[in-house]
Amino acid sequence: MGILERKDTNGVAALVMNAPDRLNALSDEMLDALHTSLNDIAEDASVRAVVLSGTGKAFCAGHDLKQMTQGRQNSDGGKAYFKDLFDRCAAMMTRVQSLPQPVIAQVHGIATAAGCQLVATCDMAVAAQGTRFGVNGVNIGLFCSTPMVALSRNIPRKQAFEMLTTGTFIEAERAETLGLINRVVPADRLEAETTALAELVASKLGVAVKIGKQAFYEQLQLPVAEAYAHTGNVMVENMLHRDTEEGIAAFLDKRDPTWTQ
Repeated sequence: MGILERKDTNGVAALVMNAPDRLNALSDEMLDALHTSLNDIAEDASVRAVVLSGTGKAFCAGHDLKQMTQGRQNSDGGKAYFKDLFDRCAAMMTRVQSLPQPVIAQVHGIATAAGCQLVATCDMAVAAQGTRFGVNGVNIGLFCSTPMVALSRNIPRKQAFEMLTTGTFIEAERAETLGLINRVVPADRLEAETTALAELVASKLGVAVKIGKQAFYEQLQLPVAEAYAHTGNVMVENMLHRDTEEGIAAFLDKRDPTWTQ
């Protein structure tokens, strides 16, 4: 098996991080594999939703510290390597949200540092009972500044700041309450519950979800009046789509729609 496995079923692409010996750390290889797979999925019209999970004891333990230590051996002390690493990580995280299809994190064990960032970046997340989340870099003298970007856009700022400055974990139930994840499920139901959510999303009109996901993130960056103006234009675009016309007609006729996409 490779470092990242993909399996498509019922319109859902399951991406499985497969480096259990490194707790699925976001190594150079893992970052490249994720970004490449996301780009491939973006061009695949048969995929309507994505589930991201990890093998072994953990979802993802963040960056590969051994690899980062090796990068420090460069003549500049690692400055160029670290800049490139964090730029590539940011590009991969950004790709998750620019992907046309919704991405759901299926989380177990731990999600820490950049692993917690990855959960926060995904459009939705389902976690097994017993899962712990943290941005723990401060414990080794490295403030989780890049994970902070996604985390602080998911949960209240004081709670995010406490996690960042204390390096303590929160349990799955607390993560759900704060809004970091959508739901907590029994460990033996994690895959089934996440797949059911993904298949429900995949059952919707793909072009509508694509339009909506893009607009969702765009409007978050705008003042309210501009957000309404922008999303009004998006609604017009959506309404003019032939499959939306069919969906409305089917609803009025009390029948299932026959969509072309």
